[in-house]
Order: sequence, then structure tokens, then C-alpha cells
Amino acid sequence: MANCQALCRIKVQCTVVLYNTRTEQQNHIINTSRKTITSLAYSSCGRYIVTGECGHQPAVRVWDLQSDPQSVHSGLIPQPQQVAEFLGHKYGVNCVAFSPTNKYVVSVGTQHDMIVNLWDWKNNIKVASNKVSTKVKAIAFSENGSYFVTVGNRHVKFWFLETGKIKYKEAVPLMGRSAILGEQRNNYFCDVACGKGECGDSTYAITRSGLLCEFNNRRLLDKWVELRTTSANCIAVGQKHIFVGCAEGIIRCFDPTTLRFLTTLPRCHYLGVDVALGTNIQCMASPPPDAKYPDTTAVTFDETNNKLTAVYNDHSIYIWNVFNIKRVGKSGSFLYHSACIWGVEMAPCNSPLPPGSFLTCSSDDTVRVWTLNKMTDKNSKGMYQQNVYSNELLKVVYVDKDLSYIKDLDISGTITNEKPQPDQTSYDGKNGVRCIRISPDGKHLASGDRSGNIRIHDTAQMKEQFKIEAHDSEVLCLEYSTNDSAYNMLASASRDRLIHVFDTKNEYDFVQTLDDHSSSITAVRFLNHSNSIQMVSCGADKSLIFRSLDEVNGKVQFIRDHNATGKTTLYDMEVDTGQKHVLTACQDRNVRIYSVNTARHTKTFKGSTGDDGSLIKVVLDRSGIYLATSCTDKSLSVYDYYSGECMATMCGHSELATGLRFTNDCRRLISASGDGCIFVWRVPQDMVITMQTRLSQQAMRQGKSLETELFNESSAFDLYEEDRNYSIGQLPQWAKKQLTEDSSQPAALNRGMMAPKGRWAQRAENILGIPANITIREKSRRGVMTDDSAIGDAESTAHDGDLDSDSEYRHRPLYYPSLADSASGNEFTVTNIDADELRKSQRKKKPPVILIAQDSPGLYDSDDDDDDVSDSSTSADSD
Repeated sequence: MANCQALCRIKVQCTVVLYNTRTEQQNHIINTSRKTITSLAYSSCGRYIVTGECGHQPAVRVWDLQSDPQSVHSGLIPQPQQVAEFLGHKYGVNCVAFSPTNKYVVSVGTQHDMIVNLWDWKNNIKVASNKVSTKVKAIAFSENGSYFVTVGNRHVKFWFLETGKIKYKEAVPLMGRSAILGEQRNNYFCDVACGKGECGDSTYAITRSGLLCEFNNRRLLDKWVELRTTSANCIAVGQKHIFVGCAEGIIRCFDPTTLRFLTTLPRCHYLGVDVALGTNIQCMASPPPDAKYPDTTAVTFDETNNKLTAVYNDHSIYIWNVFNIKRVGKSGSFLYHSACIWGVEMAPCNSPLPPGSFLTCSSDDTVRVWTLNKMTDKNSKGMYQQNVYSNELLKVVYVDKDLSYIKDLDISGTITNEKPQPDQTSYDGKNGVRCIRISPDGKHLASGDRSGNIRIHDTAQMKEQFKIEAHDSEVLCLEYSTNDSAYNMLASASRDRLIHVFDTKNEYDFVQTLDDHSSSITAVRFLNHSNSIQMVSCGADKSLIFRSLDEVNGKVQFIRDHNATGKTTLYDMEVDTGQKHVLTACQDRNVRIYSVNTARHTKTFKGSTGDDGSLIKVVLDRSGIYLATSCTDKSLSVYDYYSGECMATMCGHSELATGLRFTNDCRRLISASGDGCIFVWRVPQDMVITMQTRLSQQAMRQGKSLETELFNESSAFDLYEEDRNYSIGQLPQWAKKQLTEDSSQPAALNRGMMAPKGRWAQRAENILGIPANITIREKSRRGVMTDDSAIGDAESTAHDGDLDSDSEYRHRPLYYPSLADSASGNEFTVTNIDADELRKSQRKKKPPVILIAQDSPGLYDSDDDDDDVSDSSTSADSD
């Protein structure tokens, strides 16, 4: 994460979210290689971003945020464009940085790569390169651009840049000098930043053990101060302030000139907080006495707007207003899942949940309630109100009361000889909520965990009503029968090959166990067919089993009617709106459709545009016209159910999408992934109109009234107010004409759209500005299409309960009633380096060495090039 003026960049796996802290709007950069982004940095001018990634043949990529609009298709405003790509690393990129002049880009590989590369990115030249002897954790350029500094385990090294104009035929050795660490030589240095203004000659580094160290322009450790924390993680430097992020949500502030302590910023929320109770800022200032806090893992300082953005290891983000360092206010905050997300569920209409809300479950042992609409007095329900923690998050249900997996367990990256325990990771243990389902009336929420337990919560208060120890293995699927049937039932399917059926009317009494599958059961669905209840299930045994409900010896039981066996594993299943066909997501990337009456295979069409992976999710919209699929190649696709035509293909997740849902108003598609991100995709208007028209027709045929307020008023409370744009692909002429008449050209360049390429570009004639947080680009069946975003990074400003309107609190920070800062400053004693050590350094000082001076082949480990002031006892690196 970093900042440039009012922008901060947040890497979300293989998507970069550009969030403007001033306007609260976002833009997005998608790494189409689908590799996880591991590092990123802004150029000093704010126009370019450089990213590093991991995986096979990782690339260093440079992106232009303000591409020339004349270079793209007529009528389209440009999206951030990739302008350079370098393949100089083998296993991954740990750190990247721009030089202050923006001429060079530096990239540092992982501990398995151990290479530092200097690129002249505009000329596509690798200028210099060298090896390092340890893992590099962070990198920073000096203000004048004459050198950059890398830090790591027992490692602080200054790398000097040549200032003259030299034509490079091939990469020359990049020469560096280790800092003189003295008694601090055995520390793990985890972050570094160079001074600005009057302190431009100084370099500041922090150690994991909790020291803030200052190095002078002779690479000598000049002084340091103890941070009085168990762990220090990150640092940000301005002309007048140094901010250091520490454990337990602590952020210390120091004077860069003297290292004098100034203040400690307010803490974020405590772990396990009930966000629904946070109606005013007093809730944040009154934590319980035994409260624990997440660790601060990244900070960035926007000196122009006096905003400090902090990221915590429970994946929350806070934006602090530090205009008055003695009275710090909270300008905004976001709270997200901290581990893999397993499922998404939309709240039914007329439920106790607010309109436009949905739920997700995760390996962090929480179920979270989110909203897509701005919370007002009109759409608030019960405890689901505006809160000061997040504009999107309404409620968090903590399944694990010990909060063992609510935050990242290891952020240090330090080298340890201890063997990791099997239960120290949230992915290997039996923790996490694996699936969720809301009852048709919206009153009950059923959740299944990875230990086989089923919990029932009432959605009005989210209090646990029942806990059922149902299975011996993780629960893979839960399903409620509809309210139209005579019996109300809940079915649970598990990896233990069993299906349990419960009577929801009689306090979830056990009804029946079905054991006719020979492998894991991946999906189960109820059908109301011919005035009778049927159940269909599929599994890894490649079978699809149909059952009907009947009375046996006075008890209702499901009895097998027929079954179908395929040649491939069935990972998911969906029933069409007519209850006549079952759609299955297959391992061979096909969607196969079976008849409910005969169990015969009736139709097949491809469910993914790629040639790799397996389909793991399939979901229909409420109208039954379009279906969305998720593939293990990390792509999403939208198809016409009747024609089998691919309408759109999207990418942006760095892991496979484990949850998919169309919203009730058909305007958006929500995807959740193993990368812990939730993306909200804007559906093109012509598809929305088609789906809503079909829903109206269905309601008329059934004699029911459609939820008109859902479609007419949802936009009035849209959380994503600002205009975004999407491209129109293969549409009928009448639709294109209508969209052309209604469209308007936005003005801001940074809210635009990447130009389509290839044959599809000829069909992209117009754009439509719509309220959205996501941009969707459509392409032909084989083309890649899409821009995306994490929902949590949408517009958000914390607000107090007594503020009257959005305009009043939008840019007003919230101030804590009292800043409980026990540290007076006397506890933070500055330690200067020993005078004898300083005189020795001055006596042995030598003229600066020009580093990129000659064209000599080969790479040299710069540890061998240390000058005389570095010896084996004081050097950060020694051979």
C-alpha cells in the first residue's frame, strides 16, 4: 500500500484498487496474468504504478494511470494501461520502487531469487543487477535519487546510482555498501523509509523487535529509540512526522529531526467488536478491559491532505486525519474477511435484513452481513443501522468465541527454527464456516462449519438458536425447502457422504439420513414438482440422485426415484425457475442439464471460455435467463441459459471463486473467492431490463405482485454513487440506439475504461454512464473481458449518529471523546551511537563511489565490495 497525493493503492491479490481518500472513489488495475501481486509503488509524479508478482516467470509491470485518450477507441475513456513489462526474476518479486526522477525502477526478488535489478523502464533496458545474501523485506529511495536502501534480516544496504548519461549495452554490476549497524547488527530490519526536506540525508529503519533507527549519509547508525511495543511492522515518513505501525493496533509518531516522541494515534476497533452497536464514536473509545487489537501491518502518509492510511492484520483499513497531530480524527474505515471466503447468500425480500444486503462466510470463523445500499432511516431495519466502522458491513457473527483465526497468524516473515503446528493456519485446520443458507422467509440463517457442526441463527438479532453436531467432516452444502410445500425442511450434505434432513417447524428435529452416495456430496437441492417435494443431490461419485418424499410407516421419508451417472465429477448444481431441469457444473468445464422427470441428460454447453480447470460453481439469476459460472482457472463467465451463448467473461480474483450470486434486483453479480475478496460486478443495462421484464411476466402469471420497490428505489440508495462506465458488446441495434440516446460522456480520465481490442472492438460503439463501483467490458466468446473491484473498497466515511446528512459528514473526521495516550514521551529515550564508533567512521570515510561506471559482465555480490568502514563485526551482511 502507498499513497500519492489523495490516492492510496491497495493490492487485492491480482487486482490493485486505487482509492481516493479525498473523493472516496476507486479505480482498478487488473493483472490479466491472474498472478498474485506481491508489491507495488507509485511514481513521484503520481502517473505511474509499478507492480511485482509471484508465480512462474513473475513480471515487473509498469502501469500508466493517465493514458492518452487519443490512443484508444473513439468514445471510450482510458483505463490504467500496462506500458512496460520485465521478466528478470524467477520465483517472485518482493519489493519494487520508482526512483524520484521516475527514470528507473528497482525490483528485488524473493529469498529464492536473491536478485536486485535496476530498470530503465521507458527504454526497456536492464541497467544494472546484483545479488543479495538475504531476503529483502523493504526498499526505499533517497529524496535526491542518488541511492536506495534495502533492509532485511541482519541487512541494511545502501545502493548508489550513477548520475551521468551512459549508454548501456548490457547490465552492469549494481554496487552497494552495507550500513554500519554496531550493536544492532543482529536485528531483523523489517521496513525502511528515507527522510524528506531538512532530513533528506537521513534514512529511517525499524526492527521487528521494536527499534526506530536513524542512519546518516555515511551509512552509520546515528541513533535509535525504543518503540515500547512487542513488534514493529511498518514505517511512513513525512517532513515533520515519522509514523511507525506496531503490534496491537499501535501507531507511534516521532519527530524526524530528533526522534523525539510526539504522540500515539488512536487504536482501531478491538477484535470481536460488534459493529452493529457502533452507532457513534464513543463505542470505539470504550473498549472492554481485556480487549485485543489487530497488528498494524502497513501505513502510508498523504502529506498533502494530512491523511494516514493504515492496514491491520485482520484485513481492516483505517484512514486517519493527522492535520492536528495532537487531535487525530478518523476519516474512514473498512472491515473485511481475513481468510478464504466460502459462500455468498442474498437476503430474501421482506426478510428482517435490509434491502440489498447479502451474507458471506469465511475461514476466519465469521459470517458477515453486507449492504449494497446506503443505510438511511428509510431502509434501516432493527439492529441493522449506520455504524462508525464501515458503510458496507452491518453485522459480524463470530462463530469462534476465542477469535483464533480472525487475523493473520504470521506477518513477521522472520526466520525461525520452530516447526509450524498443524493448527496454526486457518486453511489446514478444521476451522471456518464452510457454507451458509437463509430460509425462504428470511428469518433463519443456517451455517455449516468444517468440523461438521450446523448452527441456526435468527436473522433479526443474529443470536444462535440451535447447534447440531451433524457430520464427521466439513459441511459442504445446506438447503432449505420452499415455503410452498407442506413440509419445511433443511438438508445438509457433507464430505462424510451423508445427507441429513431436519424438520424446521419442530425446532430442527432430525428426520432422516441418506447414505446412497459413495463419495463427497457437493450439492443438494429441493424441488416442488407436481405438488410434491423432491430432493436431488450430486457428488464426487459422478452421480445425480433424484428422490421423492413419501410416508413410510407413518413417517415422512425420501425415497430414491432415479439417478443419472456421468463421466465426470459434479461440483455444483442449480434448478431452473420452472423446476423442470437441473443444471450441473462439471469437472470437464461443461454445464450439463438433466430432466427432473426422467433424469436424462438433455443438453450440454461449455461453461468456461478457457481450456484449463474445472467448473465449481453455477448459479442462475432470479428470472432464469442468465447463469454465471466459476472455474478453477480463476475466471468467471456469464451465459445465456437458453442459447448457451457466452455473454461475458471476467477475471480479477487470484484464487478460484467459491461463491456466486446475482442480486435480487438483477443489477449486480457478487463473487467471493479463496483470496478473501468480494467483488461486485455491474450487469449491463440491457441484461438487467431483460431479467426484470421476465420477473414481471412470471409474477403476473402466478398472480403475485413483484417487489416494485426493489427495482424502482434501489438506485436511490446506491452505495456506489459516482459514474463508472462499461463497454457495450454484441447487442441488438434497438438496444444500442436506446443506450446511445441515454448515454453521457464523463469528464474524468481516471474513471474510464480500457479500450477493447481485436474484432470485438469494432462492435463496441457506445458507452453508458451508470451508478456503479465496477466496470465491465464485454468481449466475444473467446475474449477476456472485465474490470472488477472488492466490495469492501467502495465509498466509505465513518459518521457519527447525530450527523444529519451525507454531505455534512462526508469529509468530516470523527474525533474520539478523549485520546487515551498514557505515553508522555519520557519513556521514549533516544540512544546515540558511541562517540568512538563515530570518530572511527569519520576517520575512515572515503569519497563516494560511482556505482554504474563500467561495462563489466557478470554479477557480483555487493557484500564483497564493502569499503573499509564495514567489518565482520559491524556490517549488516558478512560473508
